[in-house]
Amino acid sequence: MSYANFETWRDVKLEHIELSIVIPAYNEEIRILPTLAATAVFVSSYMPNWEIIVSDDGSKDTTAKLVKELGWENLKLIEHANTGKGGAVRRGVMAAEGKYILFADADNSTPIEELMRMMDELHAGSDIAVGSRAAEGAVEENKSFFRHLVSWGLRTVAGWLSGVRVKDTQCGFKLFKREVAQELFTKQQMDGFSFDLELLYLAHKYGYKVAEVPVRWFDAPGSKVNSVKDSIQFLKDIFAVRKLDRQGAYAERDANAYSPGHRVSAQ
Repeated sequence: MSYANFETWRDVKLEHIELSIVIPAYNEEIRILPTLAATAVFVSSYMPNWEIIVSDDGSKDTTAKLVKELGWENLKLIEHANTGKGGAVRRGVMAAEGKYILFADADNSTPIEELMRMMDELHAGSDIAVGSRAAEGAVEENKSFFRHLVSWGLRTVAGWLSGVRVKDTQCGFKLFKREVAQELFTKQQMDGFSFDLELLYLAHKYGYKVAEVPVRWFDAPGSKVNSVKDSIQFLKDIFAVRKLDRQGAYAERDANAYSPGHRVSAQ
């Protein structure tokens, strides 16, 4: 049943897209095809009208070529110069047609099966659903003690310095209502590792209702995260976000913007 649905999705160009899945990619030739296959077969079994957008961030390997060669009707490829993960996700989100927009990592470290609980939160009234490795009920596998320690420290400091009440800002699995995503990503200033924190800072500032959803997460081999280097940059970026806010970079909102809720909840 699932594979038959996948074949229809693969071969027939769809309109009225319900869900867009944005996957940023940089030199992911080893992992991109398994991730696309797992995503396509699973999601096709649950909904007919959806799309994948691979936002290739200037890969120097065959990532873009592999995606092109698939020839799937509802798979889009965006190619651009290397700017960083935040820039890649933003380009994908702004090209998305779906009523709901998910961005997910190319290594499938948060299994696509976690999507359904995220969708439930948006159907229940949340504006954003954040996959979390820190919420009660979350499961992390294959993560070293050192990375556990660094993650805990960063989460504690980030919450204290930024005021963001989400425990895990950096999990690469976040689902947005379309109007919310378009506003936040239009305001986004950061193209690098810390763009997630900036988005959630903005969501908090604008009063959007954010649900933090516990997920399964597997530390996939070949991660591009440098625990020490990225942690230092992350701390610098917290102060950069606060400075941007003081300078008025986030002050103006579109008068016709979606009206947000006013609560952050942990499930």
